[in-house]
Amino acid sequence: MTLLADAFTVIAVSAGALLFLAGTIGLLRFPDTLSRLHALSKADNLGLGLIVLGLLPQAGSLSGGLKLVCVWLLAQLSAATASQLIAGRIHRRKSGS
Repeated sequence: MTLLADAFTVIAVSAGALLFLAGTIGLLRFPDTLSRLHALSKADNLGLGLIVLGLLPQAGSLSGGLKLVCVWLLAQLSAATASQLIAGRIHRRKSGS
């Protein structure tokens, strides 16, 4: 059982790290701010979710697992809020108001 949990952790954390890398490449390569924002928020949230999912079997207790989930939820909330604020600012700047 421990070997299976360890294998799941390695696969999920590796997939999450790859998504972080994809988001970073999108941030550096996409042409405009909204595309960069989209790549960064989507890939990073999914990457962090996979990392948290991979670390859950390694959490020593239920409270440790809940803390990991809370970190993921707070990161999602902050990324969504920041993305909305940045996109709204860009939209207002383009519309001239």
